Amino acid sequence: MQEDNQRTEKELEELLKQAIAEGFVEVPILPVIANKAFMLANDKSSDASQMAQLIESDPSLAGHVMRIANSAAYTPMSNLTSLQQAIARLGMTTISEIAISAVLNAKLFNTPGYEDYADAIWQQSLATSLWAKEIASHCNVNVEVAFLAGLIHSIGRPAVLQTLIDVASQRTLPLDDAIVHQLEDKYWLTVSQMIVIRWRMPALVIETIQHLETPSTDKEAGQLAAVVNMASYAADAMLKDELTDNFPQAAIAIVEFEAADTQKLLTKKDQISERLTQLTA
Repeated sequence: MQEDNQRTEKELEELLKQAIAEGFVEVPILPVIANKAFMLANDKSSDASQMAQLIESDPSLAGHVMRIANSAAYTPMSNLTSLQQAIARLGMTTISEIAISAVLNAKLFNTPGYEDYADAIWQQSLATSLWAKEIASHCNVNVEVAFLAGLIHSIGRPAVLQTLIDVASQRTLPLDDAIVHQLEDKYWLTVSQMIVIRWRMPALVIETIQHLETPSTDKEAGQLAAVVNMASYAADAMLKDELTDNFPQAAIAIVEFEAADTQKLLTKKDQISERLTQLTA
């Protein structure tokens, strides 16, 4: 039995490596509205009417954005009645983040049998993006890029899952959960880097994902990578209700957080938890 599992694991890994090398990993098309929302939020010449028009082009998305914008997590004691009002109150960046979070989700991938796990991956990614935004604002790096990089840093995980499901089906190979997750852990970052390039993400987002294993103070992307690593730790710990000040020390040194900075960051836990609840509702 053990020998069969080892043969299956080896065959699956070779098929996965071949799919990655030949570019056959299934990469979903980046929703146009997500890309446009990010571009508008980062275009100083754009205005609220353009963002409102973009979101209103999808009535379902517009309703989703308004529901979240009106939630207590975003605008306590407020009754926003239009997208333009919501943008004026919360800002272009926050509204674009809500919209992007809505259209980029686990449903971009086809992972039969692993739907709940893919949802959990996406929840962790959303939590990472919210923590990354807070950490970035503390250490004076690009907040918008930190949010987006946090949101899509592990996009390779569901892509690896889908690829393994596809190749296993084609070769009628059994899928063992332990093997699947072992291969996912080994190759997700490579695939994440592939996806952000295919999606033609902004150069700084791509560089940040490429530096996740090698964060440093040498360049902005290295600092942003440290921010995302800290945020990912915070997201994991918060979702397990185990959040403490035990952040990765290498990342702490790069972003130059003092103990007081870390304690101040931890005070954001309830707000981030509430926003995550709204974004995933």
